[in-house]
Amino acid sequence: MAMTEADRTATPGDYFEGFWSTGDDPWDHAGRWYEARKYRLTVDALPKPRYERAFEPGCGAGVLTYLLAERVDEHLAMERHPRGVEATQRRCHDRPSVSARQGQIPTHWPDGSFDLIVLSELLYYLDRASLEATWALVEGSLRPGGHLVAVHHRPRVAEHVWTGDEIHAWLLGQGWAKGTRILDEGFVLDVLEAPGGGDA
Repeated sequence: MAMTEADRTATPGDYFEGFWSTGDDPWDHAGRWYEARKYRLTVDALPKPRYERAFEPGCGAGVLTYLLAERVDEHLAMERHPRGVEATQRRCHDRPSVSARQGQIPTHWPDGSFDLIVLSELLYYLDRASLEATWALVEGSLRPGGHLVAVHHRPRVAEHVWTGDEIHAWLLGQGWAKGTRILDEGFVLDVLEAPGGGDA
């Protein structure tokens, strides 16, 4: 990704308002085989059997949230639109580890630290400044040896600021240890490990 391309502006809020006005799962995350397969591969790519505390911004309708919660003691999900928060709460009503709140990154990044951060279909909406601010927050809140899981759609979409390939090339350039990578026709998934974990 050419990070000097300052003319790329963030996807406007009206785009999300328009989608969320159509229903509780406007991207049909719960109904499409593409999504079901991608979500299962995302969970299966987690290097550890369990995580203590996870953060998943841009959780949408909570479909991936529900699956991740099987492996997490305390899972904080966040969505910019209240309809998404409500949908996630309903879907995860039998997952006591899940809490959902309204907000968007980087502005509403939560306090505390995490050993798992999941950025799914999210970063390509951000402009350059917001991407860099988000990475600084990831660096500051992911515990040593913790895992960052990023997964993004690869084909170019008019409403996306970047492609998934551009986002992941930039992420891999940050110098963290690389784990599992899945390069599918439709999406790219990478697992990165925060420095300082040693053998623990």
